[in-house]
Amino acid sequence: MTNRSDHPNPRKLAVTLFLAAFALLLALPAARAQEAPSTQTPPRQTKPDQTPDSAGPQTDSGPIVLKKKKEGEEPPPAPAAPPEPKVKNPNNETYSLRVDVPIVNIDANVILDKTHQFVPGLKANNFLILEDGVPQTITSVRVAQTPITAVMLLEFAANSYYLINDMRNASYYFFRSLRPDDYVAVMTYDFHTHILTDFTNNKDTVAQALQSLIIPTWSETNLFDALYETLDRCSRIEGRKYIILIGSGRDTFSKLTLDKILAKVKSSTNTTIFTIGTGALLNELYGGRGGMGGAIANLDYLQAQNQLNTFAAMTGGMSFNPVFQGALPDVFAAINDSIRNQYVLTYRPTNNKNDGSYRKVKVLLVDNEGHPLRMQDEKGHPQKYSVIARDGYNAKLPVE
Repeated sequence: MTNRSDHPNPRKLAVTLFLAAFALLLALPAARAQEAPSTQTPPRQTKPDQTPDSAGPQTDSGPIVLKKKKEGEEPPPAPAAPPEPKVKNPNNETYSLRVDVPIVNIDANVILDKTHQFVPGLKANNFLILEDGVPQTITSVRVAQTPITAVMLLEFAANSYYLINDMRNASYYFFRSLRPDDYVAVMTYDFHTHILTDFTNNKDTVAQALQSLIIPTWSETNLFDALYETLDRCSRIEGRKYIILIGSGRDTFSKLTLDKILAKVKSSTNTTIFTIGTGALLNELYGGRGGMGGAIANLDYLQAQNQLNTFAAMTGGMSFNPVFQGALPDVFAAINDSIRNQYVLTYRPTNNKNDGSYRKVKVLLVDNEGHPLRMQDEKGHPQKYSVIARDGYNAKLPVE
């Protein structure tokens, strides 16, 4: 007979199983909560750079290594400049020092006497400048080839058809030699001066001005007054200027005397005068015909030509007196070579006083031993030449 106590109570067993299942259900959420972190991907965290600061970023661009700048690091401050020394003037007064070293530029032209051709290739040691007889040291020599600014000053008076015809021929030859970048003004003179056109590079305007010279009015030729006015107008223009004076050289009723116009020419700066005399053929035909009248006419003509020569020589220009029209092309070819190709000599005068005095200048050509320079052609024949330059300048006035 079986003992009842050895068999478990069915009711009690059922309660025990129920309690175990309930406990298991309570433990499942906690277990899932503990397993969740292991199944999810952890968030990425920025790892600190393990590269030491002294090494910097490693690249394949070359052996140059740039040191990495630490965050927040400021560049070292620049060293402070030393304080400027303070110098006190006596009685705290203010003084100023001005050094004015004069520099003189001389335009010189070297041409052959026979052909009037420009002589190129000269160096600084080939020139000798004498200022009031004292040799000067030339600092630079250069050849200038620049456009021209010129005034055509024409004698247009009712005195002789031959003189007017010579003036027209000469002015037209000069007009044809102009270049597109040349500036030219046209003025005429009789008893008064007349400006036909101001400075222009329009050749049509210049041609119309020359074509308007048909009928003259006054028979007087006030050359001195006209030249003075032209020089005064040119002084207001910067740069190198040229006056092409075409006329007989006679003066009748000018207010100025010859001495005053010569003083004006001498004091003019950066202005070169070229003169072309008219009436040479007329003088050849009638000037030396004999008798008192012929002698006086010839003397007047020679005096007029001498005045034109003086105006040109004082400013470094040239004077021509063509007898025939066929000589005009050579005349203006020589003028063009002179004004478009010239040497510019620069020197510091030994007399550096700003006293406003007139300094006489003479330009010579010398060889390496200081003797006068000799020129010869390809066949060994000696060639005569001329050095054309202005004969002086006015020093600056003292500055108060």
